Amino acid sequence: MAEIKSQGAVDAMDVAEGARETEWEKPSFVGDLFLGKLNLDLIHPFPEQPDADRAEADEFLGRLERFLTESVDADKIDQQGEYDYSLFDGLNQLGAWGMKIPKEYGGLGFSATNYNRAIGLVATWCGSTVAWLSAHQSIGVPQPLKLFGTPEQKKKYLPRLAKGAISAFALTEPGVGSDPAKMETTAVKSPDGKGWIINGEKLWCTNATKAELLVVMTRTAPKIVKGKEKKQITAFIVETNSPGFSIEHRCQFMGLRGIGNALIKFDNVFVPNENLLWGEGLGLKLALITLNTGRLTIPAGCAAAGRKMVDIAKDWANERVQWGAPIGKHEAVAAKIAWMASHTFAMEAIVWLTSGLADRGNVDLRLEAAMAKLFNTEVAWQISDHLVQIRGGRGYETAQSLRARGEKAYPVERIMRDMRINRIFEGTSEIQHLFIAREAVDPHMKRGFKILQPETPMGEKLGAAAKAGLHYAGWYPSRYLGWSRFPKFGEFGKLTGHMGYIERTSRHLSRSIFHAMMRFQAKLERKQMVLFRIVDIGTDLFAMAAAVSYATMLAKKGGAEKKNAVDLADVFCREARMRIDANFDNLFTDHDDAAYKLVMHLLKGEFEWFKGQVVDDPVMPTPEQVEEAMAKLA
Repeated sequence: MAEIKSQGAVDAMDVAEGARETEWEKPSFVGDLFLGKLNLDLIHPFPEQPDADRAEADEFLGRLERFLTESVDADKIDQQGEYDYSLFDGLNQLGAWGMKIPKEYGGLGFSATNYNRAIGLVATWCGSTVAWLSAHQSIGVPQPLKLFGTPEQKKKYLPRLAKGAISAFALTEPGVGSDPAKMETTAVKSPDGKGWIINGEKLWCTNATKAELLVVMTRTAPKIVKGKEKKQITAFIVETNSPGFSIEHRCQFMGLRGIGNALIKFDNVFVPNENLLWGEGLGLKLALITLNTGRLTIPAGCAAAGRKMVDIAKDWANERVQWGAPIGKHEAVAAKIAWMASHTFAMEAIVWLTSGLADRGNVDLRLEAAMAKLFNTEVAWQISDHLVQIRGGRGYETAQSLRARGEKAYPVERIMRDMRINRIFEGTSEIQHLFIAREAVDPHMKRGFKILQPETPMGEKLGAAAKAGLHYAGWYPSRYLGWSRFPKFGEFGKLTGHMGYIERTSRHLSRSIFHAMMRFQAKLERKQMVLFRIVDIGTDLFAMAAAVSYATMLAKKGGAEKKNAVDLADVFCREARMRIDANFDNLFTDHDDAAYKLVMHLLKGEFEWFKGQVVDDPVMPTPEQVEEAMAKLA
């Protein structure tokens, strides 16, 4: 997509593109939105959970809730900075380690919806417990093993994992985040040919301190494809009791203080051939597909936490009196609570929509899952900030301190600290933006790739241009045509206008993507702020559509009690429309270039006068200081 200069950038793009799923075998609601098509049949009627499936998890959820309230002291875990590992046995007795593992292998075999119901319940009580359960089965060994394992691998490992053998996913390295081309952990064939020898380090491996099994991404020998060397990333199942495996450092964080996240090292670790997952060179694709499905878990936790935060805000807004009235009566506070409640409703709609579609299996969810992760993590963080502000000093005070002086021990500051990581976990918000943007422009890139490449022979360019011109001669004018006003979408009642807005705005968005392609051509990839606005518009449209469909279903089938779901959706859609309109207004603003130039000068040291008098940051620690710090942590 881009005008590339460095070999490192070329390698990074080659590896990323090689792992990317390029074809769409199933429809995508979001994919169609970017092309200016509202494929409403994919999300409406809203995919309700079947009664039998819901009943399958109800009893489990009751037992899980009792276990949490009776056994899990979330504040104590947070305060001590260490998980209560005796809880692992209780979780095992519940079957919680095997929620996503098929029943034939000893697991509970939950649907995506039931699994997310359970994760959401835990998220309202203890973020560290969510991390242990989610890292184990959303992205740990069970998920890729279910998707890509051999029958022998599944038979060997899935029963063990269902019984509480904790697992983890090892991808990130000290020098490698989202650029797998720079991966340094290697796997080479053993001299006897019976397996592989792994060497390297992995950073921020959640669950590693207690894991028995890991999925490890490694760099294996490149292969030659059409005369060009192609880098390969390969995945293996690794037993942590293997000689040469070690925990180098347990990482500690702002929040989720009870998680077992670590820097791990592989020093000539032998892995038998039968532990290779899927195939040589398929590791990065395995990781991306695993994350596509695993990403639905974090949005579920965020939505459930949003409900809890709204509940805390509601209680405090009624209880706290200032200037002669409960603070909830004051418009400034009411506006925050309205935002929190309406956006929590949208988060819920997205979670149950994507979960239902995942269970149906008839939609390609890679874009929907990425948007769910992007939207819900950003919204949940904003809700936590609003809640702290509404609670004031009590929002900044710890639950332990509140309890010690006789007040309700709302864990607001812990919730905020735990919430922050979600915008980073399993692909940062920035990476989600870039991933979604890549897919949004892909249909246009496929038609314009040869035209934009300088090395394409002139004859091929002319042929590609003629073919593209013929397509756009019909497609582009059609993006201006269509009726989206009443009585179309009349079945949505009060929300009819919002659904009409989604339909015509999706056409506006598709035209804007085309305009961006024409304006920036091969340089579009570097216009990340333009791409981010495009993605934010699409994400808000997706959230609006989910909220409208969800509210309509609840109003029709939920009885009089849930009629006000329409009001929640309406307020959310009004907020989203203001953001969308602002993003369109600023889509091609020249502020981006001005800000970028400013930062380039700043990085060159041209603003040293601006630094003023500050205490210097610490320098890199000496080996002796590292050893001392690790001893203190231990």
